Amino acid sequence: MPPRYDYDESDIRVRPGRRGSRPRTKDRPAHLDAVIAMVVGVDRGRWTCLYDDRTVIAMRARELGRTSIVVGDRVALVGDTSGDDGSLARIVRVEPRTTMLRRTADDTDPVERPIVANADQLAIVTAIADPTPRPRMIDRCLVAAYDAGMDPLLVLTKADLGDPSAFLQEYVALDVPYVVTNLRVDPPTGVDQLRSLLDGRVTVLVGHSGVGKSTLVNDLVPQADRATGHVNEVTGRGRHTSTSTSALPLPGGGWVIDTPGVRSFGLAHVDPTRIIEHFPDLAAGTADCPRGCTHDEADCGLDAWVAQGHAGPSGPARLASLRRLLRSRLGTPDPDEAPAEN
Repeated sequence: MPPRYDYDESDIRVRPGRRGSRPRTKDRPAHLDAVIAMVVGVDRGRWTCLYDDRTVIAMRARELGRTSIVVGDRVALVGDTSGDDGSLARIVRVEPRTTMLRRTADDTDPVERPIVANADQLAIVTAIADPTPRPRMIDRCLVAAYDAGMDPLLVLTKADLGDPSAFLQEYVALDVPYVVTNLRVDPPTGVDQLRSLLDGRVTVLVGHSGVGKSTLVNDLVPQADRATGHVNEVTGRGRHTSTSTSALPLPGGGWVIDTPGVRSFGLAHVDPTRIIEHFPDLAAGTADCPRGCTHDEADCGLDAWVAQGHAGPSGPARLASLRRLLRSRLGTPDPDEAPAEN
C-alpha cells in the first residue's frame, strides 16, 4: 500500500470571490451636473431632446429601467450634450409632469399607452367630410382631455366640403372652442384664428388618418415638412402618413405636437364612475338619479333631465354618446347598435 499523503493548507484551493463582491448600495448618483431638456422626438430607443437651442440625441440610463419617456417630457441629461454628430447623452431623470395624455388600444386593454406629456391643450382634428366625422371618437378624446387636465379644442378641416353648423351644434352646450379651416383655397381660411389659439401653448393634434393634421402642421410650421396622404375612396379611411409623434416649435411661441392618426381611442385607464364628470352638460342631471346609478338603467334621472331640455337640443345625442362610452368601457353589449369603430 502506498504511503498516506499528508495534506496541509497549501493543498486547499480557495475559489476567488465573485467579481463585484463589494457591498451594494441603494444610493444612486445625484447627477448634480445634469441639464434639463425637452423631448421632441422618439425613434428606436433614442430620444431627440432640445437643450439650449440645440438638438441632443440621448439614450435612457440603465438606472431608469423601463421608465416611460415620451414627447413633451422634461428630462435631465448627462454626458455629451454638445449635439455634435455621433454624440450621445444619457437621460438620468424624468422631471415631474404637469399632464399626461394617454389611451389604450380598446376599452378592455389594461395597458396604458402614454402619448404626450406636459401639454396643456388637446386639438381634436376632424374633417367636415372625406372622411366623415365620428362624434363618438370626438367624445372619447374630450373625455381623455378632461381626465388629463387639458383644455380641448375642436379643429374642423376641409370646410369647402360641407356646412359644419349641424355638427358643431352637438357641442354648443360644452362651450368647447372651435375653429373651422380650409387649406384648399388661396389664401387659406381659419389658419390665423387657429394660430391665435395655439400661440404660447403646448398643443397636441389628435385625429383619424386623413383628416389633415399633417397638412395643418406644414402650414403652421413651414419647415416641418410632414408627409401628407389621401383618403381611400373605397374604405373612406386615410393612410397613416405621420409614423411618429413629433414636437415642433411655433413661430409665434409655443409648441404643436403632431401624432400618428388613430383608428380607436380606448379609455380603459379612465374610471367609469368619472366619465359622467366629463360630460358637464349632463352631470347636473345626475342629482335625481337613484343611489349607485350606472346612468344606463331604467330609473336613471338623466332621461327626464334631457327630455325637459336642460341639456339643450343636443342632449339626446350626448346622452346616447355617454351610454355608448359606458357600455364599451364596462364591456356591456349595446342592444341598439351594431359594432362600430370608435
